[in-house]
Amino acid sequence: MCQNVQGQMRSDPLLELSAILIELRKDGSYAPRSLFRFYPYPNHKLIPFYNPCSISVNMSDFTVNPMVWVGIGSSFAFSGLFHRLYKNKKEELDKLKEIPVFKPDYQLFSVLRATPHRRLQYVAIEGMVQADAEPLASQYVPRCFGVIQRIAVEEHWKYWNSFTKTWNSRTKNQKETNNSVPFSLVNPGTYISDFCVRIHSPLEASGFFLDRVYHRIRHAEDDMVNIVLQGISGEKPGALVEQEEMLKVGSTLTGFGEVVLEGEQVMRLQAPQDGRTYILVPGDHRSFMNRHESVASMWKSLAALTGLTGASILALVVYNMSEKDRRSR
Repeated sequence: MCQNVQGQMRSDPLLELSAILIELRKDGSYAPRSLFRFYPYPNHKLIPFYNPCSISVNMSDFTVNPMVWVGIGSSFAFSGLFHRLYKNKKEELDKLKEIPVFKPDYQLFSVLRATPHRRLQYVAIEGMVQADAEPLASQYVPRCFGVIQRIAVEEHWKYWNSFTKTWNSRTKNQKETNNSVPFSLVNPGTYISDFCVRIHSPLEASGFFLDRVYHRIRHAEDDMVNIVLQGISGEKPGALVEQEEMLKVGSTLTGFGEVVLEGEQVMRLQAPQDGRTYILVPGDHRSFMNRHESVASMWKSLAALTGLTGASILALVVYNMSEKDRRSR
């Protein structure tokens, strides 16, 4: 098309006499050479001439809000972070699936008896809690018995801040008491069992395996004594928090550690000698694995969601730029 236009100009003698004018605008700038030509017609008008070979579209003319680029970059960054968390949790799940799972029964006893040194380095034992001695009674809940008891009492006081003119809270006089009795894990559903696994040093194990059986907040009353104390020291009692946690008898517990056979029939779960973590978790082994699988699925879903969000926004920006480019041509 450009060659045809230029050929017509060369064949016309009037067009050959035309000169490219540089128009001086009012603001002192110059008009492009290829947009205006002066033809020697009687009216001597400035005729605009469009040369399709001289006009090009610059994609940089289409500006995008910087916050859009920030959103796209943040979406891809979070997608990478969530994918990394998913990969780490997936690796942890694969290692957990490699751990053998036993119950306190004859099968575990026979495996231990046939194993060298009568020990299994790292296994999972799932069973029901049974006290080997007199169980502990709750101090607050009647007819509630357990093998591990933790009682925490906290005093919350308020002190006057003269700079902000407000009452601020702080905790002091924290008291915690831990009690335990020897206990074992037995096979669930059996009233009398010849096989059990004793739990060695349960307070040294990691994991949140205690149930909160009692929690109460007692707010202080504004009596005459507190008012006098407030005026003298600038402090006053706020509340007293009492809490009791127990590992109740009959609850299901899963322990991860080393199992050894002592004597002829006594099996014991203890901290591993190879440095791995000694863990006690509430519930059965299947519930424990389901919780980890749910966390892995959550990280996977978040990685996919943020990645698709960033890709969708980027595709929309590219589409809008291409549409503007097409319309300008």
